[in-house]
Amino acid sequence: MKLILTQDVAGLGAPGDVVEVKDGYGRNFLVPRGFAIQWTRGGEKQVTQIKRAQKVREVRDLDHANEIKQAIEGLTVTVTAHAGDKGRLFGSVTNADIADAVKAAGGPVIDKRKVVIDAPVKTVGKHTAKVEVHGDVTAKVTFEVVAG
Repeated sequence: MKLILTQDVAGLGAPGDVVEVKDGYGRNFLVPRGFAIQWTRGGEKQVTQIKRAQKVREVRDLDHANEIKQAIEGLTVTVTAHAGDKGRLFGSVTNADIADAVKAAGGPVIDKRKVVIDAPVKTVGKHTAKVEVHGDVTAKVTFEVVAG
């Protein structure tokens, strides 16, 4: 089965790549989860759009990555979450919450898949997470969780 990837798939390829996979893997896993679309001649137009969107989000070079790192590390990031009386959260803070909070604080738009949280955040207070800006550059985000 010939497919066009719409997202990064480990061991298979990047968005916009045309790949050949077994029918069951494509039909039962990749397509239903939105990782790929069926390849067609009209799909070639979608491939160019996917690659164009990827270049816009892509970090240009190491200097650009360091600029983004400084912008992220210089922010005051606050995440609002539902919490009980003793400061324990109902649930936890996710990497998507952190990515949204960085954007809301005036920082650059970051992909939630690039945010790494070492341990689950389940309490109110200050915590840290890492953002993989580039292969060689990792920014450290300090964020405060407040009850809301």
